[in-house]
Amino acid sequence: MNILEKFLDVIFPPVCGFCGRICQDYFCGSCKEKFENKFIYKVDNYKDKYFNEHIYVAEYEDVRKQILSYKFNGKSYMYKTFAKIILKSQKICDILKSCDIIVPVPVHKKRRKERGYDQSVLISKEISNNLINLEYAYALKKIKNNTRQSLLNKNERVFNVKNAYEIQNCERIKNKRVILFDDIFTTGNTLNECSRILKQSGAKYIIVLSLAKQPKNKETKE
Repeated sequence: MNILEKFLDVIFPPVCGFCGRICQDYFCGSCKEKFENKFIYKVDNYKDKYFNEHIYVAEYEDVRKQILSYKFNGKSYMYKTFAKIILKSQKICDILKSCDIIVPVPVHKKRRKERGYDQSVLISKEISNNLINLEYAYALKKIKNNTRQSLLNKNERVFNVKNAYEIQNCERIKNKRVILFDDIFTTGNTLNECSRILKQSGAKYIIVLSLAKQPKNKETKE
């Protein structure tokens, strides 16, 4: 930790993202104990998607309050806590280390300006900073400020994300094993569209990583 970081820690001490208590580890012992059985670290495989695997940390309903607070209540500091939770699993870390690059699913620039940050970018960068040889790349750009997926039905979501993204830095993902990160996996349409673009641009293998997965029989309404 450099002198500036030490100074900032005095002025703005690190806190647990879940309860707000001062905590050097960004995830206090009390919250770890409370949420320990909520973190399931599952890996699903797919044959009908452009991505090959999906890793997720928890069921959406178990961490819904925390994710919504992070995304919509200006609590950008929570990215440290979520990254800690992901990296807590040795199984997940081993999978991440087997890849070359981590790419976030970005929000549109208008939404980023309104929010003040891009939640997936912050977590992706933090994961990359904590894993040697896992490079971070802003390889996708959202070019269509479309309707939020959570406001649409299953069929509408497929068309809503079509051509909403474009590739950036194409040369950085060619023949690479890619981690594609997004906070919530609902129907998988957004992640599948992003994976399609990455695969067409030369990505060799794609593993989707998300904080939470929404059960198929339920749809997010936030």
